Amino acid sequence: MTTTRPVLRVADVGIEDVPSVGGKGASLGELMRAGIRVPEGFVVTTAAFRSAVSALDLGPRVTALDPADTAAVAAACADLRAVVESAPLPGAVVEAVTSAYGELCAGAGNERLPVAVRSSATSEDSADASFAGLQDTYLWVRGGDEVVEQVRRCWASLYSVESVTYRLRRNIPEEDLAMAVVVQRMVDSLSSGVMFTRSPLTGDRSVIAIDASWGLGSAVVSGDVTPDSFVVSKVTGEITKRTVATKTRWHQPDTGGQGVIESDVPGQLQDVPSISDAEIAELVAIARKVEAHYGSPQDIEWAVSRSAPVGENVLLLQSRPETVWAEKDRARVAAPTARAFDHVLNMLGGKRPSEG
Repeated sequence: MTTTRPVLRVADVGIEDVPSVGGKGASLGELMRAGIRVPEGFVVTTAAFRSAVSALDLGPRVTALDPADTAAVAAACADLRAVVESAPLPGAVVEAVTSAYGELCAGAGNERLPVAVRSSATSEDSADASFAGLQDTYLWVRGGDEVVEQVRRCWASLYSVESVTYRLRRNIPEEDLAMAVVVQRMVDSLSSGVMFTRSPLTGDRSVIAIDASWGLGSAVVSGDVTPDSFVVSKVTGEITKRTVATKTRWHQPDTGGQGVIESDVPGQLQDVPSISDAEIAELVAIARKVEAHYGSPQDIEWAVSRSAPVGENVLLLQSRPETVWAEKDRARVAAPTARAFDHVLNMLGGKRPSEG
């Protein structure tokens, strides 16, 4: 479904709205529909992006690039980003974004509510192509004008070297691409991390693998910290493997303004598990529910709020299809065999009759 509206509430969208709100926005709305706890917010739609960026006609400049010519790609992307970041914004888009942010602030009783501003491309987080990490996210943003500015920077990140190179190598058409931006109430995370509803190491679908650390999840996603790791049986809920790391760094909100700062974890927390067994059990229950809703293994970002009451303090920040093992599964299914039935035997790990 597509819309001409520049802003939609996350609570009002679902997976059918990818063309309007991108992969991340659609997934967050879908999670809300499934009864999963997600920070409230709104999405600046692809209609807003197109009204501000389409007239710049940047697509032909991207498709003319050779991804093997890294110097030329880097120079072109710097120019493209600068064009987007300096282009005037339509007044209707600015008004819609600042109004939606004001409503979010009013609902929270905080006129400068901190929010996360997160890119949500239309080709993002699909089972066939994952744009995870290729576009920008800005955390702990305060004030309507600053939210508008970070939305513009998210749009510009569609033309980052990494994103453009990825699209060129995957032959993803520029005309099919647009950028939505998710603006969500920021979670003041006591701890956070990622979890996979199949083992990222072995592909085992009977387990859930959880990585966790203190503070904001950006420390885990960026690789700035070695997280605690837990492997949990989906069937029994038993923690079958537990590794508590020494966590020396964490990401925290900048109390002097906005944005995030990296600092040392207090000594008494460095060798302590960053999530409790009760929180692990809740994460596992949520992971099962999310995987059942989507019908496929998921890669999930989560946070434990330091301010919400117990029982309401575990929130999901994103869920997308797991891609690494999904691609390996597709490759195995597609491999040629002498007989059609051999595909079935291979998937079951069986032998051909001639092999005894």
